[in-house]
Amino acid sequence: MTAIKEKLALKNRITGILLRDARERAGRTKRECAAVLGVPTSTITAYEEGRKPISLPELEVLAYYLKVPVSRFWEPAPDLGEEEQEEPLPVQDVLSLRHRIVGALLRQARLEAGLSQKELAAEVGCSSRRLSDYEYGERPIPLAELEIMARRLGLPLEHFLDEEGPIGEWHRQQRIWQRFLKLPPEIQEFVVRPANIKYLEIAAELERMSVDRLRAIAEGLLDITY
Repeated sequence: MTAIKEKLALKNRITGILLRDARERAGRTKRECAAVLGVPTSTITAYEEGRKPISLPELEVLAYYLKVPVSRFWEPAPDLGEEEQEEPLPVQDVLSLRHRIVGALLRQARLEAGLSQKELAAEVGCSSRRLSDYEYGERPIPLAELEIMARRLGLPLEHFLDEEGPIGEWHRQQRIWQRFLKLPPEIQEFVVRPANIKYLEIAAELERMSVDRLRAIAEGLLDITY
């Protein structure tokens, strides 16, 4: 049990350091971040010092506010620059919904893995009642605990990320941009040329085709060639 607590504490401290770094880089104060989440400034301090675990939905909102990819908090990511902020979001409604969605995804994954609440709860050293609260969105799941449970269920942490709504869309665009930056320079140059849009549209259309359809097209080209 002690080893589990030490591991969770370390993860919380690392997340806190990264959160503080992102906040300071964005030029935001703890009070501003606290206002976004609707929590006391002391809560942000506790998050940054690793004394209080932060949940994934809260981290998604802060990452959106600080204009950094949420994956920065568990894997290296390039600086992506700043973008114009959208209109203010109903953050508390977003957080409440996201807590329920993350909990439902956790419950579904646990059932599919054939694990009881007691078995999964043991992975993070909590009670079955607490895990039940997590699964029904009645209690935010600390990110460090979610990461450990996700690994036990054979899932990446990204499985629980928001994929819809303005925050999810913003993070999705950031992930696409990260993948673009990893492309070879010559491919990046090809993609951004307006004259090559038609080639990209053809490639996208080919990707959606079935194997049989692609085979038929290839055979037709061979017939024309020979």
